[in-house]
Amino acid sequence: MRILYLLVLFVLGAFSYANSQNLPYLAEPTFKHGEKLTYKLRYGIVSAATGTLEVKNSELRFSNPNAFHLSAFGQTSGAFSVFYKVRNQYDSYIDGKTYLPYLYTENIQEGNYRREEYAVFDHKNKSVTARKGTFKSPITQFFDLLSAYYFSRNLDLSSLKIGDSFKMTYFLNDEVEQLGIKYVGTEKIKTSLGTLDCIKLSPEIKPGRIFKKNSQLFLWVTNDGNRIPVKAQVEILIGSITMELVSASGLKHELGKRVSYSK
Repeated sequence: MRILYLLVLFVLGAFSYANSQNLPYLAEPTFKHGEKLTYKLRYGIVSAATGTLEVKNSELRFSNPNAFHLSAFGQTSGAFSVFYKVRNQYDSYIDGKTYLPYLYTENIQEGNYRREEYAVFDHKNKSVTARKGTFKSPITQFFDLLSAYYFSRNLDLSSLKIGDSFKMTYFLNDEVEQLGIKYVGTEKIKTSLGTLDCIKLSPEIKPGRIFKKNSQLFLWVTNDGNRIPVKAQVEILIGSITMELVSASGLKHELGKRVSYSK
């Protein structure tokens, strides 16, 4: 069931141009304070969960007046709430220019399972200190899962070619890991907000208890000034899971309008 909530955050279009180098990014963010994105997740045709992503003014400054507070909330809905209730809150505080995280917190409530996290990032020393200790990163530029999503929206994709595969380094569940992703191309898709030109990506997944051996996860991100994920889809052992954007407000750019960094 946890895959439902990771998919909400898997709005994480992660790229990397080399395994051990810092990633190039845009000088100005593709988002602004006040942006709010709402998603629905379906298991087959059944509504299973909802998720909300918000960009807020940071009440914590970290000696930086340009800090953002990123917030994500996910919960089960409909019949799924009867059998397995989930209410998960994720928060990340990031530098408004480099998009690197200062602080990450999470409050996980999944059935009888509870987990809280409080992680402080030290990029200079390639480390993050969390509740269960200090963890090292192979590079200075690494993220929590939420800040990874917002950083990826600001990557410079000018040299990206169809078939290229990349990696991003992030901290999650007391581990520093890397996510690989492939650029598939661009594609127009129908959404609840209209037909949109999108960048199509395929993040790597591992077969096991949830995924089939040949399962592929596809993610569609708007090919405009905002670069917001509008759809994600993956086949699992029984059926499929789909994430779709249902509302977007406070966007920095007009939805669907191409800009200089569009593909």
